[in-house]
Amino acid sequence: MCKKMKAVVKDKPGKGAVLKEVDIPNCGPEQVLVEVESTSICGTDLHIYEWNNWAQQNIKVPQIMGHELAGKVIEKGERVENVEIGDFISAETHIPCGHCYQCKTGKRHICNDMKILGVHTDGVFAKYAVINKVDVWENDDSIPPEFASLQEPMGNAIDTISAGNVAGKNILITGAGPVGLLAIAVARAFGAAIIIVSEINDYRKELAEKMGADIVVDPTSSNLENVVMDNTNGIGVDFAAEMSGNENALKHSLKSITSGGSMAVLGLPDGSVDLNLTDDVVFKGIDLHGITGRKMFNTWYTAKRLLKEELVDLSPLITHTFSLEDFEKGMKLMEEGNCGKIILKP
Repeated sequence: MCKKMKAVVKDKPGKGAVLKEVDIPNCGPEQVLVEVESTSICGTDLHIYEWNNWAQQNIKVPQIMGHELAGKVIEKGERVENVEIGDFISAETHIPCGHCYQCKTGKRHICNDMKILGVHTDGVFAKYAVINKVDVWENDDSIPPEFASLQEPMGNAIDTISAGNVAGKNILITGAGPVGLLAIAVARAFGAAIIIVSEINDYRKELAEKMGADIVVDPTSSNLENVVMDNTNGIGVDFAAEMSGNENALKHSLKSITSGGSMAVLGLPDGSVDLNLTDDVVFKGIDLHGITGRKMFNTWYTAKRLLKEELVDLSPLITHTFSLEDFEKGMKLMEEGNCGKIILKP
């Protein structure tokens, strides 16, 4: 095997990245070397590409980008027992320490000394990538590689929607970015009654309908709370999933929830948010859930079953496929918001 490969590398501070030839990574004793078949661009990758404040504080250049993948194991370390050469795998992206309080009490996804694949380590926008054995997830061979590479963000959606026990409930999803779109499909598969989606981007409003939304609202041209009340007999939604990180979306979501309802927040506001906790949370008896990443590995089992049994169809979500050489086309579409999930093929 050649000892060099092409990879998308964040090579220096500032906006942008480059495709360059780098060494194929060595496989450590508790790692596997994966030949990447499919990888997809995440909002985190866009932040790194754009070099926002978060990226400046977390990324050490040079570094290979990317963290969502599916591929075949071609080499494994001597202390890897849970996978074999030729296995079709994806990767959980949390790299937990394994010994802190959270790790030892079943909450590895919020480890106090967490590392993230493609953030604190080299990533997967390359022909080959190394994955720690703790993060290896064996895929069902019936799942297409493109779908399998989306299980990581799908886990975010599953964790968020699961917080609401949505079967038979009316729900609101604010933000139809890629994970918000996944949340629509998951909520439909979980048996939600009415799914109302708030989104301002025309392209993603259409995608929201394709993914199973019943009502799609542009909050800049319609009053979201009025739409919710009109479609729930004045009751409000039982559950809201905030996926956008927009302060106004968060505020309107809380006002749209019926008393005694619940809300899960996955979206990340840029700064502090001013909320009326007294009226909109405390007096309404709202259960408020913070969601980070996905549970290891509860949500992965759910994602595999939903995809294997074809309870969720991700085809409408995958709007573009590019080679690694054309990764910048994908980044431009992500910046514009005129896309769903973008697949990169090494």
